[in-house]
Amino acid sequence: MNDIADNLAQVRQRISAAAQRCGRSSEEVTLLAVSKTKPASDVEMAIAAGQRAFGENYVQEGVEKIRYFREQRQTDLTWHFIGPLQSNKSRLVAEHFDWCHTVDRLRIATRLSEQRPAGLAPLNVLIQINISDEHSKSGIALEELEALAQQVAALPGLTLRGLMAIPALEIDYHKQFAVASQMAVAFGRLKARYSTVDTLSLGMTDDMEAAIAAGSTLVRIGTAIFGARHPAARPAQ
Repeated sequence: MNDIADNLAQVRQRISAAAQRCGRSSEEVTLLAVSKTKPASDVEMAIAAGQRAFGENYVQEGVEKIRYFREQRQTDLTWHFIGPLQSNKSRLVAEHFDWCHTVDRLRIATRLSEQRPAGLAPLNVLIQINISDEHSKSGIALEELEALAQQVAALPGLTLRGLMAIPALEIDYHKQFAVASQMAVAFGRLKARYSTVDTLSLGMTDDMEAAIAAGSTLVRIGTAIFGARHPAARPAQ
């Protein structure tokens, strides 16, 4: 077993254990492998180990990987865009990705809807919440959610699936859980209003246990699967 396959097995075990501790099934939690800055060969090793959902932060890099695996006739993969989205990159996301986690304004949602090819299913989108109110991060305040959700849900090229957040770094489990719980409450309210809502994208390598305990349905894991990334390897958007 290679390192990536071994890492995936360990992450899946962490998810299973976390779910079991709070009375949930591990099948309720999707593992999204964050493959940003990693070569296609690393993604191939993850695929060989059974991973099918991948997250990319940089549009052009993600599109190149999507095209590569389509050429390899690997058609059962799901690609999630999870990085900040600039308006001039929206067409590439609309045309190539299956999901976008970072919708935080009507303008970008409208562009994604209009640019989604008619031959594809609507783009699955999550509204990003800036749950820790950090100036350095994208996302809306919880108070803005109701209005934006109503607007996004009405767009024909999109399917509103839920919420995403990147909480401020916190090492204390109880503080992690408290923040995650705020997201879970907002998710529950949204889910009660929209039948398409089923996804809370919350939790990364260092806080996935607290996120799962609070109710996350999708965890975004990069470092624990692929190892630390090197800053010099970061590609241009």
